[in-house]
Amino acid sequence: MIEQSLKNLNITQLNEMQKQAIDTIYTNRNTLIHAPTGSGKTLAYLLPTTKIVAAEKSVVQAVIIVPSRELAVQIKDVHKAMRSSVKISCCYGGQSLEVEKAGFKNNPAILVGTPGRIASHIRESRFDFSGISTLVLDEFDKSLEFGFLEDMSFIVGNLKKLKKRVCISATQMEEIPEFVGMRDVCRVEFSDEQIQPRITLKSVFSPTADKLDITFKLIKYIGNQSTLIFCNHREAVERVVDFLKSQSIDVLMYHGGMEQDEREKALLKFRNGSYHLLVTTDLASRGLNIPEIQFIIHYHLPTTEKTFIHRNGRTARMNATGTTYVIFSDDSKLPSYMPKAPEREEFSLDLPLPDKMDWVTLEIDRGKRDKISKGDVVGFLSQKGRLTRDDLGIVEVMHKESFAAVKRVKVQSLLRLVANETLKRRRVSVRVSE
Repeated sequence: MIEQSLKNLNITQLNEMQKQAIDTIYTNRNTLIHAPTGSGKTLAYLLPTTKIVAAEKSVVQAVIIVPSRELAVQIKDVHKAMRSSVKISCCYGGQSLEVEKAGFKNNPAILVGTPGRIASHIRESRFDFSGISTLVLDEFDKSLEFGFLEDMSFIVGNLKKLKKRVCISATQMEEIPEFVGMRDVCRVEFSDEQIQPRITLKSVFSPTADKLDITFKLIKYIGNQSTLIFCNHREAVERVVDFLKSQSIDVLMYHGGMEQDEREKALLKFRNGSYHLLVTTDLASRGLNIPEIQFIIHYHLPTTEKTFIHRNGRTARMNATGTTYVIFSDDSKLPSYMPKAPEREEFSLDLPLPDKMDWVTLEIDRGKRDKISKGDVVGFLSQKGRLTRDDLGIVEVMHKESFAAVKRVKVQSLLRLVANETLKRRRVSVRVSE
């Protein structure tokens, strides 16, 4: 099963941490995995968990508790890409309760979700939790930091048949809270240093305290490469985005003040290649399904080394490499975790704007609630929009709408072709997603 899942994921082999973690989870009741961001912890527990549960049983057998809805969706997406026969259901705040109730009717073997929403389902007895024997606490350190102790304690206290507990953390945990019930813990530990050598750290000098202009020039220097820009505050994110847009740079923003559907659309467009640049707070430093990020730019440096490591961990994931830029000005002070400034990067300040991305995201006003599948969208765009396989990129079907990455050169002709067409006998609206 694992070999086929890896093949479906286009992964040739597991790394050492994943191999150790899988063996430990199989053979022990209580496992603690400590490994840096980007080392592949999701697969390290999802592969054995999927194998442990019985697909033929019509009851939830494993629960995966995560601190954010974004991480819950990422885990579900990874599981989907594995093409396992084991069913999984995803629940989190902001998603329709009706969608989640319908998911329970499909008899998932694995439930992944945020503490508050899972606790709510248990309180209201919306699903049968009596058969859960495997508990996974992913990014447990973050869940504790976010204040989910009460909900997690309630959930675990209601799971009476637990046989296996797995706790995952990107930071060191000397003690695991009593409510988890982990005794004789087997630890799988890999240090941050094992990932850091794959990251090249460089600095860029800003001649003024305002870093907007040098950020713009650095983006032109990097070009059309997948890039995250980290700011310390939402207001700074919006200011950087507004400035870059005024300079004709295509850019997305992502922070906790945005509505959930806005955040999901931003990640979707970044993931499918129609945008290469995302400006964000530390909300994007952990638990997001945005692979193959090549560059990190610290518009602001974080206050703690742990956050700095998590930000940098968005690049150089698994066995890849990446580059991190830190922007300094004359009045910048080095944080205590950075004893000296990284090597300075010199580049031309007179460079052209990056070319437009090859892909554009189209939005279709039909989704899962309309019984629309990914195959329906692919068929519609291929047949009625006359797209070839190479013209169509990533397709994602959400609850109310669907999104598809389409080659930019094909967009206008496609929009004309599907202007008055129907999907499953209902007229649909197709437009470029704003």
